[in-house]
Amino acid sequence: MADLITRLFSLGSKLTNLPEDKEKAISGYGYYDWAKSAFECSVTLAIIPVWYTALFLKANGLTVSLFSQSMTADAIFTLIVAISTLSVAIISPPLGVIADRRLVKMRWLKILTILGAGGTFLIAMAPFFGNAAWIWILVMYLFANIGLNGAGVFYNALLPHLGKPDELDDISNRAFAYGYLGAGVLLVLHLVILLATDFAEWAIQFSLASSGIWWYGFALITFAWVPEPPVENEMEKLKFRDAARFAVGEVKQTLKDYKDFPHLFLYMLAYFLFIDGINTVTALAGVYGTTVLGIGFTGLILALLVVQFVAAPSAIFFTKLAEKKGTKNALMISITGWVVLCFAGLCFAPLELETHEDYDVLYEWNEGDNAYSVYISWSANDLAQKLDYEDEEFDEQAWAKEWSYLLPTKVNEDDKNILEWSWGDSEEEPNMIKLTGVSNENITSFVSSIDKTRFSVSIFGGELDGEANVGEDHPTNLGDGVLDSIPIWARDNVWKPLGMDVFTQFIVLGCFMGTLLGGSQGLARSLFGQIVPETRSTEFYSFLGFFNKVAAFLGPALYTIMAVMYDSRAGIFSIAFLLLLGAILLYRVDIEAGIRDAEAEDIRVRKLLEEPSEPDFDSMHNQE
Repeated sequence: MADLITRLFSLGSKLTNLPEDKEKAISGYGYYDWAKSAFECSVTLAIIPVWYTALFLKANGLTVSLFSQSMTADAIFTLIVAISTLSVAIISPPLGVIADRRLVKMRWLKILTILGAGGTFLIAMAPFFGNAAWIWILVMYLFANIGLNGAGVFYNALLPHLGKPDELDDISNRAFAYGYLGAGVLLVLHLVILLATDFAEWAIQFSLASSGIWWYGFALITFAWVPEPPVENEMEKLKFRDAARFAVGEVKQTLKDYKDFPHLFLYMLAYFLFIDGINTVTALAGVYGTTVLGIGFTGLILALLVVQFVAAPSAIFFTKLAEKKGTKNALMISITGWVVLCFAGLCFAPLELETHEDYDVLYEWNEGDNAYSVYISWSANDLAQKLDYEDEEFDEQAWAKEWSYLLPTKVNEDDKNILEWSWGDSEEEPNMIKLTGVSNENITSFVSSIDKTRFSVSIFGGELDGEANVGEDHPTNLGDGVLDSIPIWARDNVWKPLGMDVFTQFIVLGCFMGTLLGGSQGLARSLFGQIVPETRSTEFYSFLGFFNKVAAFLGPALYTIMAVMYDSRAGIFSIAFLLLLGAILLYRVDIEAGIRDAEAEDIRVRKLLEEPSEPDFDSMHNQE
């Protein structure tokens, strides 16, 4: 199977007639992307958020007290992610310095892979811990994230050793293509199992455990095929104290080296901005789709699959584009596309509700029972799950409880503060509840109560036939936002004439996102590999990783600030300026000069290391 996949991704590559060991090394490098992407896609995006939240609510209710603060499930989850990324960001630069002086890159890649894949596998054991299951998930997810991000430092640092500067675009993009396709294949398998079992607990456990096995199993190919990069005049093994002293000194020196590598550091600043924007868009696309556009779970998963399977061939396409236009120009085209995508995101909007079936809560008259039946569309079956408790003007939880006798919801007997989805009266119509003993006046009052919500209601048949209402926070209710004139114009002049509903719009968004991901991530990594000194690759890649981790905070923070001050569309609009500023700085980077700087540094370091001397931990880097 490995050889078949290798031949598939070699099609169209300019790297032909390579020695067998080099071809295997390049393919082995790609297999690590194939391996780890299972965690990034199936676990992080598709399974963990929903499962963890459900177990948290079951054990604690809506909040739990932590550090004398009342915290919700998503707040604690975000905290864990922050701890893991910051931990790696802090320790990766010193580790990178040591890795460039000793033959330890592959060893640390193996150690951190075991930590990450093992943590992923062990998440599946959560149900054995009862009410503490959510805590077990957080701890194991913390280990898995540290393994993932830490391994990424050493994995990326292997790239400059796999080929010449003009070959790195092909190698890097091919590796990302491996990752996109591998993640998509496993996600399809998981979705088939989850949907076939109606998200049974064992199916969730299987999906998580298999993701860990997938990660480690395919990483074994990387460990077997990718050799440890050579280190000239390897530094002797140091005691921990001396190693720490040496590493800290080298990190300080690296920060002072910006004068010797002006183009490299300018690129790192540009990378900080545009990767911040890209990561923010990809991380928040799902939230934007559900809260702003009203996309349901099915739409999100389909869009995720589209992103994976479109990104794989797009990575190869951008490799060809880089061959013709140059890596920098191809990357500029990709980032420009992200800016356009952000502005396009402002235009997406659900069509106005026209038919009864378009609404969220549906009341339909049943002549046989002489009563109304109430349904909730699958796009709104989170009615009692995703509740807003911080809105001072409207308490959605209290509203849902007040009208629970008219909705397919019930109060959790274990915790009266939680509302749950209640299965209906029959297997044929599980999302339907027959209403008995309920007056028309009650239903009319409920219709009026929709005003302040994010839902819509429609009545079909009976004396109340034709009554409907749309909440002021419903995705179709535009006009209050500072930028709402843009999606209103697009809806009236583009989407409605084309008959393109918001689900189709979101799939189109996924196609564009997959296309741009396939170019931006691979080219950004390969361009950095071209201008980084090979003898200090791990050191500089660790700094790039540090920038990446810090960027993971700033983009979402900017989005949140703008969304709170204005609305979510203003948040997306602000991210476009991050991307635009990154593109401007990238335009000013002289790649040829950066390559010359890197080559000069490699010559200097190799000459220095050829001189037999005792290591001076304070001045080794500055010796001539």
